[in-house]
Amino acid sequence: MLARQTPRTVNPNLPGALTARERKAFTLLEVLVVVAIIVMLAGVGSFYVYQRFEEAKISRAKMDVRKLSSLVNTYRLNNEDEIPGNLQALTQQQPSGGDPMALPEEIIDPWNKPYQIESDGSKFVIFTMSPKNQRIDNVTK
Repeated sequence: MLARQTPRTVNPNLPGALTARERKAFTLLEVLVVVAIIVMLAGVGSFYVYQRFEEAKISRAKMDVRKLSSLVNTYRLNNEDEIPGNLQALTQQQPSGGDPMALPEEIIDPWNKPYQIESDGSKFVIFTMSPKNQRIDNVTK
């Protein structure tokens, strides 16, 4: 007795097409298309994440500059209106005998460079430069 064979085609007009039950894996082309779509989405997503990360660093630098400006003003009040020659002075024992006003890591910008101070004797500017050469200081709004 001959065993009855199941038809191999879903549509008789398509010779050789497999039924849904006979097809158990994805083709290489299908896998490559899915991988390509995932790579494109990851690329677009990482671009936006990186952009937001840089914006966060700039915002942090602006806040740090304002904080350091406030610390320099406090330094001036405690030291007869003297502006420190550099921001390292804020991390050391104060000339008037006070404790350090800042930790050493507080005078380092988000790009691991020290913040800078410029003074003309009566006014001062604390600043840093972003990797895109954008000046971030306590004077510019």
